[in-house]
Amino acid sequence: MMCSTAGEIFHDAVKDDSLVAVAMQFDKTTIQSAIVNINDCKNSFDAGFELVKKLPLDNLAYILVLSDGGMVNGSELVKGLNVAVDNKVLITGGLAGDGSSFVSTLVGLNQQPAQGNIAAIGFYGKHLLVTHGSQGGWEMFGPERDVTRSTGNKLYEMDSKNALDLYKRYLGKEAENLPGSALLFPLSVIIPGSIQPVVRTILSIDEKENSMTFAGDIPQGSKVRLMKSNFDKITTAASSAAQQSIMQENCPPDVALLISCVGRKLILGSRINEEVEAVNELLGGKTLLAGFYSYGEISPFNEGGSCQLHNQTMTITSFYESK
Repeated sequence: MMCSTAGEIFHDAVKDDSLVAVAMQFDKTTIQSAIVNINDCKNSFDAGFELVKKLPLDNLAYILVLSDGGMVNGSELVKGLNVAVDNKVLITGGLAGDGSSFVSTLVGLNQQPAQGNIAAIGFYGKHLLVTHGSQGGWEMFGPERDVTRSTGNKLYEMDSKNALDLYKRYLGKEAENLPGSALLFPLSVIIPGSIQPVVRTILSIDEKENSMTFAGDIPQGSKVRLMKSNFDKITTAASSAAQQSIMQENCPPDVALLISCVGRKLILGSRINEEVEAVNELLGGKTLLAGFYSYGEISPFNEGGSCQLHNQTMTITSFYESK
């Protein structure tokens, strides 16, 4: 299984325009794989549902998902995944990247990668333990606002005022660098019926219709606030995500899959290695680390529950196999 990225992670280094490959062998765990293309499905929800239904459900312990990052609505995808497993199976993964271009992403499974693909690997058996941790390191600023007009992942109005105008006002001089600067100022979103906020990255803006398009849904009635961050908070958050994925002290995982957000990469710039160095240090330098920078991270909240679409997080999935 493979995907395009916005940067590659191998051990304690971040690379660009490279290929990172990981082979895993299990003693007592079996796997099954599946793939769908969004063009063959009604919508992203159905794509997630149909993908899981291609996998046998008996003794299913965990699902790893890699999805197209441009054509697929990540929020609807995870909803379909959760319904298909009745919220009873751990699912993590991420959305493929395309550097900072946001033009075309690719995913493949036992074939040449292509646009629109969503691939999954199901892991089976009682000897596999998969843990996860996800942390952002962003802080909110400005007043909380109500989403008063939106459609799917397009936002038009907050507090009955044009959302793009409000956003530009808060960005100040950074508004001149849109849409690129939007990666530095995501939104914290509390979706109706939820208590935990999720972070949403702005993918593009439309000056003609005064709208903003996000990597995930922004439902009407949501509560939103702007967010910002700095170097230290981002690297500390990466270390915290690693801590959350540890099964117990003095027992580092065999392999850890790191999926981080392209927005974090743009903020850290030349200091990008610090994020993965912090993870490596926390895990004692004894765990194989590999992964990529994405357009969205898939993981439950740290407290558990069904999988969610996150943006601007470091999400770590750690693998253990009992003897």
